[in-house]
Amino acid sequence: MAIQSIRLFGDPVLRTPAAPVVDFDKELRKLVKDLTDTMMDAPGAGLAAPQIGVGLRVFTYYVDDRLGHLINPDLDLSSELDEEGEEGCLSFPGLSFPTPRAIRAVAKGFDMHGEPVTLEGTDLMARCFQHETDHLDGILFIDRMDVKQRKLAMKAVREAEWSGLSAPVIKVSPHATGGKAL
Repeated sequence: MAIQSIRLFGDPVLRTPAAPVVDFDKELRKLVKDLTDTMMDAPGAGLAAPQIGVGLRVFTYYVDDRLGHLINPDLDLSSELDEEGEEGCLSFPGLSFPTPRAIRAVAKGFDMHGEPVTLEGTDLMARCFQHETDHLDGILFIDRMDVKQRKLAMKAVREAEWSGLSAPVIKVSPHATGGKAL
């Protein structure tokens, strides 16, 4: 097992867009194993490479007894939203908040051997694909909340025992949202 330390909110790597994977080699397979081991140990539903300090477009997931990974993901989202779904993040230990997300997602990318993969998910799986892909874009789930909910979330972050933050930076999503926070 190669369990890695999970970076917490405030670490700049979480706000830095990850680079596309170009080498599907032994090192990438080790990264996928490290991500999987770390996610399962936490435990979590997903984990993106930036969360362990690696700036590559890779994430793992474990939802509804489905374990897998995706490299260089591209998402196609439904327009129907789940406005009230609770969401947490391993980089925000112990905290979860209602976060709007598309109910359905199709994720296209590659496996660790460079083979094309298409994954479809609804509800929690769709939420996981969106959450982890956001990590790869330097976006955190608090960025998807409306202003009122984000203020409540930031208050909880400041009060969390793991938090030593001053003023966090809130980033606006570059994705088309039709005027809504997703």
